[in-house]
Formats: sequence, structure tokens, C-alpha cells
Amino acid sequence: MSDAIAQIAARLRHAQQAREPIEPVRGEVAIDDIATAYAVQQANVDRRVANGERIVGRKIGLTSLAVQKQLGVDQPDFGTLFASMAYGDGQPMPLPALIQPKVEAEIALVLDRDLTDEKHTFVDILRASAYALAAIEVVDSRIRNWDIRFVDTVADNASSALFVLGSRPVPLSRLDLGACAMTLERGGEVLSRGEGGACLGNPLNAAVWLADRMVQLGTPLRAGDVVMTGALGPMVVVKEAGTFTAQIGGLGSVRATFDAGP
Repeated sequence: MSDAIAQIAARLRHAQQAREPIEPVRGEVAIDDIATAYAVQQANVDRRVANGERIVGRKIGLTSLAVQKQLGVDQPDFGTLFASMAYGDGQPMPLPALIQPKVEAEIALVLDRDLTDEKHTFVDILRASAYALAAIEVVDSRIRNWDIRFVDTVADNASSALFVLGSRPVPLSRLDLGACAMTLERGGEVLSRGEGGACLGNPLNAAVWLADRMVQLGTPLRAGDVVMTGALGPMVVVKEAGTFTAQIGGLGSVRATFDAGP
């Protein structure tokens, strides 16, 4: 690992620990240097694993074509999910532990087979998935004011923070993922709407992309992994403690509850 990569990774770690955002890393990583951005991400993944944390899956980001266009890219990105990031439906999450959080409703897949082929298909994902769950991802950039471009969010573990899984597992044979309608509300007010088609046309497209990418990197998706497939609608800023509820067609509901804490 180069000194530059180690230094950027350390700055991002400190930002998370101190809950103090930093300036964009694209001042130190060329805006088109995707490999270095992922190397920064991997440095912090390795550090967390060395400190005893357990990897439980991956998240896919930038699955909205509009957001990709905004950031000037033509592909999604991915980040790593750790057990320490996982919360259950309605389980309180400490809002003071976050910097500038937002929530987005997603469909999570839970695998029961490894995905090790060089090129995967819809069928491979369908056969490898034990079930789907309604999910909410809590994203939280360590970059000040969410002033991000592609390399910024990649280096920052795809702007990941926490994720919440629902408790109603549904086999994919009972779902049309592309047509699943989503609403995200708080206190009865709908704040975001969307559907499965907003996620690269179908969440399975995102899962295929991730499965192929992880094989290319030598870290294929494995049985038991959680795959957060990407947002079904616009993100919503979390301004104060309270509960956000996502309803996803065929999958029921899931609640992200934030606690103001001490």
C-alpha cells in the first residue's frame, strides 16, 4: 500500500471516529482514478477485519441512471457490509454516532449459493438467492456537505453507514422485482416513492453487475452474504430522531428508527 493511499484511508477513518467530515478526497485522487479510490476503500476494510469485524455482504450504490449522469460515470459502485452495521426492523440506531445521514429504501438479497462464474445471468442470481427482504440503507458521507464525485464515494466505502433488514423473507419466485412499488414515509408523510425499475431497470441487473465485479476482484459473493441491491427512490435526509417506514410491494415493511441517545 502506498503512503498516499494509507494517508487518505486514515483521514476517512478519523472523520468517522470523530464525526467530523473532511474535504473531498478527489483533491488527492485523480477524478478518474477508480483503482486508487477502491484501494483506499480496501485499506479501511482490511483495517476493520484486522480489528475483529466480520464482513456479511456488499452494498451496491449509484444504481440510479440520473445519479450516475450527475457524477459523470456509467457504472454503479460497491461497498462492504459489516455485522456491526446491521440493525433489525425497528431496532434503535444511535443518531449521534452519524455525521450527515440519509435513508433510502432497497431490496436486499440473501444468498444461499456462491457466485463464482466470470459472467453471471439473471438465472444465476435467482438460483443463488435464498430470499429477498425489504431493507433500508442508512448512508452517511464522511465528505463535507455530501460534496462527492465517484472517487469520493468509492474511497468512502460507497458512503455506507448502517443497514436495516425487514423480517419477512420472500422467495424470488414470488416477486417481480422490477415492478415492486416502494414508499418511504415518516409520521404518515410519504417522503420518497419509487419502484424496482429505478434500480438499473431491475435490482437483478445490479446483483449481476456486483457478482461479476467481485469475481474480477478475487472476492466472489458467498452463501450467506447480504446484497443491498440499491435505492428504489430518492434518498431522504435524517434531521432528527424518529422512525422511517418503507413499504415495498410483496415484501412488506421495514422501519429505521433513530434514537437521539445521550
